[in-house]
Amino acid sequence: MKVIVDLCVVPMGVGVSVSEYVAACERVLQQAGLETRLHGCGTNIEGEWDAVFSAIKRCHEVVHQMGAPRITTTISLGTRTDRDQSIDDKVRSVEEKLAGGDTKK
Repeated sequence: MKVIVDLCVVPMGVGVSVSEYVAACERVLQQAGLETRLHGCGTNIEGEWDAVFSAIKRCHEVVHQMGAPRITTTISLGTRTDRDQSIDDKVRSVEEKLAGGDTKK
């Protein structure tokens, strides 16, 4: 099953800046061959369910190996069975409505 996930991994007990840990997770997601889009508060990920959640587990393993004693993670996800949909599809749909003033659907 294909899934689109919004992921926010927050290492705790490592100081104020966490960009080093975010970069490590981004590398994990790239190595897993997943489609991603980094944003200011996390990362959107699309792929097959098992591959996505395996990569999220690997993010936790890597961040702990980097010295983070605790991690808190927020995940929001969506699945569809009626058609394939990508992150780009979702964004494009909203952008088209903004450009055209379409408030329906």
